[in-house]
Amino acid sequence: MTDSPANDDPRLEDGPWRDGLDDKTVEAVGAMTEALETTEIARGHLYSFHQLTGVADFKLEKAIELLEEAGHDELAEGLRRDLLGRNVLPGYWTFQVIEGYEDTYYRPFRECEKEVRKLTGGLAHVHEADLKRQRRSPGRTGHEIAPQEPAADG
Repeated sequence: MTDSPANDDPRLEDGPWRDGLDDKTVEAVGAMTEALETTEIARGHLYSFHQLTGVADFKLEKAIELLEEAGHDELAEGLRRDLLGRNVLPGYWTFQVIEGYEDTYYRPFRECEKEVRKLTGGLAHVHEADLKRQRRSPGRTGHEIAPQEPAADG
């Protein structure tokens, strides 16, 4: 069995391409990519916030209907007037919060991370690829360098 990468990902090979990158640059690019990954998580939480708030609004509507059916018309009307469909921030529904985040912060962040990655030839996760090359046990099942490499026991 050969232990050479089975795909065209240069990150999985030692060689001149990596020797041309100093460790601080790799670390800096990695830190920028990690920061972007954190914004991806934040963005996901915004979508969760958006969906959960919408579900809560529909559940509130159901509660209002049940209050009306139970004869609590005044209370139900107050909830319908004051809470149902209410802004989550002054002037904003959740979709507007998401759009503002994406336009103002998320998209520019992605563009900046892509620019920083040019320092590593456009490659992300160079540090992690270094770790994979250093920490794996070549030839062992579950330690293949690339997905296309046949599994082997050693």
